[in-house]
Amino acid sequence: MAARAPAHFAERHGLIIVALGESIVAIGVGMTGLPISWSVVAASVLGLTVCATLWWVYCDVSATMGERALVAEPGTLRSGLARDAYSFLHLPMVAGIVLLALGLKTVLQHVADGGHDEPLALAALYGGVALYLLAHVGFTMRVLHTVTAQRMVVAIVLLALAPLPTKLTPLAILSGVVMLLVSFARCSASPPCGMRCATDQSNPPDPE
Repeated sequence: MAARAPAHFAERHGLIIVALGESIVAIGVGMTGLPISWSVVAASVLGLTVCATLWWVYCDVSATMGERALVAEPGTLRSGLARDAYSFLHLPMVAGIVLLALGLKTVLQHVADGGHDEPLALAALYGGVALYLLAHVGFTMRVLHTVTAQRMVVAIVLLALAPLPTKLTPLAILSGVVMLLVSFARCSASPPCGMRCATDQSNPPDPE
């Protein structure tokens, strides 16, 4: 029974990933009143792909990994791990999702009117994804003391692109973000050996 409380705690905090629904809502709001065209539909699909990839980043291994680590932590240290991993490091994940929602909404509007994205919209789009990934890197470091290099590299690339002026169309910018995230997702489809071993060891098979 004692192990159920930390597991329930991790599960409840994991539900904040539902904040990704904010980005999906932003896609719908961004399309309100806009003429439907192939470019708008394509941008909407790309926006949903970004949301799905960020969901995968958290739910593929990290959610289970965090729960198992919290259950395995001795009682005297568990509160510190819960505070750092689930309070401090989940907050910037949510902040990144909110920024992403703002960026997606603005990008969709510019796709429809044929304009170019403003610096603020680009900063929200790139910065939101980067903040989410960096918070996830911190979560992994705190839980397993492992650095997920792929996530950090993608975040740094996005932060480097944010302040750069560009003449690319909003659809091309969004396509670039999706290509970067999907490439990262394919490269990290199998978690590092240390992460996999740690999760396996922290959750031994149940006795028959």
